[in-house]
Amino acid sequence: MRRKNRKSKIFLYLILAFIGIICIFPYAWLLSASFKPESQIFKVPPELIPSVITVKNYVDMFISSPVLDWMWNSFYITVTVVILGSLVASMAGFAYAKLKFRGSGLLFLLPLCAMMVPNEIIIIPLFKVWSKLGFINTHLPLIMPNVIGVGGMFGVFLFRQFYLSVPSELCEAAKVDGCTPFGIYFRIMLPISQSTLATLAIFNFMNAWNDFLDPLIYLNSTDKYTISLGLGLFTDMSGTIWGQMMAACVISTLPLIIAFFIAQKQFIESVALSGVKG
Repeated sequence: MRRKNRKSKIFLYLILAFIGIICIFPYAWLLSASFKPESQIFKVPPELIPSVITVKNYVDMFISSPVLDWMWNSFYITVTVVILGSLVASMAGFAYAKLKFRGSGLLFLLPLCAMMVPNEIIIIPLFKVWSKLGFINTHLPLIMPNVIGVGGMFGVFLFRQFYLSVPSELCEAAKVDGCTPFGIYFRIMLPISQSTLATLAIFNFMNAWNDFLDPLIYLNSTDKYTISLGLGLFTDMSGTIWGQMMAACVISTLPLIIAFFIAQKQFIESVALSGVKG
């Protein structure tokens, strides 16, 4: 039996390794292509280890385009969405889960219905609203919908489900000791929801950083572009500057990789917990 179990584990690990290689190959090719001369990028068969290594693509990319400005725009938009989105979602989730009031169940249907509406359906109404308010070509339309709009509804649902799993006796004991609802939230609920905060932070980080459609609609000035929108400028009427685009793609993916490796433990724990208790 032990030998059979060992063979099964080895077979499973081989399958997982094969799937992992398939998943990582495109990024490995992208990283390799960013260090190749443009004439060698689409060489067949592809070479993961370049025969000629050059950093010219990175140098030309920084000289010919404001990549650092695009990175900064994406960074501060993403960080704002992560911080404000996590705070608002956790407070709303706490209110739905632990503060009982008339119509709370019916009111919770609003975020559930909002989650079912595709973002593409409300693009035109939102654009008209932001246009009337005078916020076109600013970063505010990229931030607020992900905090208090449809983009933030997933976080409200996630926190509500987590707070429902917390015993209500804990809140009642805090009330007996004279703790206010804000005190219960800040002193008890928020500290024990670190794994859920990490999960929502990663989702918000990925969605805000990779968002392409909203910046395309609301931003007109090149200096206000995000990195996802700026990548399109490497393609013009004369063709695509593949070497510089590959280098820019590598730079744009680094924050996502770093963020995942920093919070991967909390992310996996929270997903497993929500899958069991949610």
